[in-house]
Amino acid sequence: MTKPDESPGMDIPRGIGAPATRALTAAGYASLEQLAGVPEAELPARHGLGPKAVTVLREVMAERGLALG
Repeated sequence: MTKPDESPGMDIPRGIGAPATRALTAAGYASLEQLAGVPEAELPARHGLGPKAVTVLREVMAERGLALG
């Protein structure tokens, strides 16, 4: 399992990489719960969120009983 970021209040997995983490936080997402229901097709449109990051997010969210839209 990928470890979450160590920043307080953050649970975005480190395995997505720093550019993807920055893209998510810039968009206002600090937790996987906030990403639940977000259409998966929207994520790659954000600079820094590539296929690997989306795959990791999908897998980690599934482990927690969450899913993208």
